[in-house]
Amino acid sequence: MSRSNMFILMIIIPLTLFQSVTGKDCVCDLKNSDPAFPENKLSKVETNAAQCIQAITSEKMTDLDRLIVGLQQRIKELENNVAMLEKENDKNLYGAVSLRIIELEFAEIQDLLNKLNRTTSDYHHLGVQAAAQLEDMKVTMEELEKFDNMQVIKKERENQRVKRELEECKNEQKATLPPPTVPPARCGLGQMVNVTGPRTYSLTVYGTSYPYGAWGRDAKPAPGDENKYWLVVLSSSNVYGHFVRQYGTLSTLLLGIGQKDTYISNSNPTTNTIQGPNVVMYDNSLYYNCYYTYSVCQFNMATRVVSTVALPSDTGYNNKFPFGHLGSSYSYTDMDFATDESGVYVIYATTSNFGNVVISKIQTSNPPVVGQTWKTSLYKTTSTNTFMVCGVLYATRYLDKEREEIFYSYDTITNKERFDLKVIIKKLQTNIEYLNYDPRDHLLYVYSDAYILTYDLIFQ
Repeated sequence: MSRSNMFILMIIIPLTLFQSVTGKDCVCDLKNSDPAFPENKLSKVETNAAQCIQAITSEKMTDLDRLIVGLQQRIKELENNVAMLEKENDKNLYGAVSLRIIELEFAEIQDLLNKLNRTTSDYHHLGVQAAAQLEDMKVTMEELEKFDNMQVIKKERENQRVKRELEECKNEQKATLPPPTVPPARCGLGQMVNVTGPRTYSLTVYGTSYPYGAWGRDAKPAPGDENKYWLVVLSSSNVYGHFVRQYGTLSTLLLGIGQKDTYISNSNPTTNTIQGPNVVMYDNSLYYNCYYTYSVCQFNMATRVVSTVALPSDTGYNNKFPFGHLGSSYSYTDMDFATDESGVYVIYATTSNFGNVVISKIQTSNPPVVGQTWKTSLYKTTSTNTFMVCGVLYATRYLDKEREEIFYSYDTITNKERFDLKVIIKKLQTNIEYLNYDPRDHLLYVYSDAYILTYDLIFQ
């Protein structure tokens, strides 16, 4: 065997080479150290797949529709005959004949109902059986995939994902963008039409230890603090945080060096503890949901003093109206905080507004004061996040592991709301636990499953 052939063989399958000399002959034994490929399992999967294809046909799937249509027609005929009998009944022979016809129609309808019940039962049994077979096939294929030493399947999936993204990109370029919500003259930015990026994508110094957190810049920094970045992680049960970490630049944050920690409390949780990931920094103060209350906390970074202001008493907190998707929720996200060109907002829901989103402007005095309030018709738990741009609230929802969609807006100037926005945010992680707009650089700051990201907002 040549050296080149041996090299190729060693790449494809792990081998053990034994060499021995018998007389004048040199004998080499090659042994595959991997277990034998379970061909019988693959054959079973192919057989089950073929059986599913035979069992579930388009003709069978239309049987139910045909029965329902037939039942509707017979009921309509019965109604017409009953109406005619009521109108023309002579209480003699005609009435008796008509009643007999109606009895026969009742019998035919009952027969159709029996067939419908049997068909529905058969379909239910077929669905349960198919689901069980599919689950078995899935488990088997996952086992067989372990034999793919060359990772062909993994590479094929990656190729398919890239092709899908390219196709989506082509479609986006061809598609007509939906009319934006922001009026052209608002804030001098023009109209928000797209989100691109991410521009920044990195783990923090904590790695993947804390999937819930927040980060960004002070929307109204003190002189000399314009380049600072802050980071808050929920270091206790993915719910509570008790300190703010600051970095002098983005580079030092990404490298995890030169940090300064400012503690709100000595431990988690206490009265002033941060509850939930939705926090913002404005004018050197951190705004967040106070621990176990429906109040807004303002933590002054310089004096380390906490001031509070209560929201309405029927405000949801402690997971009453959290953000969520697909039957799950983002824990303790009842209150969301946002910054834009005009200041700080708190987004929450109340029982008096039927769990729909309420927006309140926070006057950043000391102590803070709840200012103007707007009520929307967006049910809070159907969205995953909110942010403000130029006085317009935007809400996102989960589409799949790779896409989040900005689907809703509420203009606090015109009080107009829309549910038809279709601006896509391309994700690199499954969930977005935190999202906020920085009016200084017009970026979206995102905390996603322990990763920090920024996205560009595109205006025109």
